[in-house]
Amino acid sequence: MSEACSSGPGGAIRRNPAAFGPADWLAVAASPTFALMAVLTTVLGGNSMDMPCSASPVSPLSGMAMMYLLMSAFHLGAWLRLVRGGR
Repeated sequence: MSEACSSGPGGAIRRNPAAFGPADWLAVAASPTFALMAVLTTVLGGNSMDMPCSASPVSPLSGMAMMYLLMSAFHLGAWLRLVRGGR
């Protein structure tokens, strides 16, 4: 068994979070980054395409903000692996 792995309860092999590689940490950083981008897009009104259509009511969760929320949700798997302690 390598130094990066240890045996957990029930003999399950767990990976040491300190042994994660750059790609693993990039995947962990993606979810909160996209969530922050969704909040900033909603708060700052970053969708410039809404201006020509300003006569219709616009939901704050449409366009780019919704895309960033979905991307954040899709990248939660890295957090779940980190919390679980394995791959």
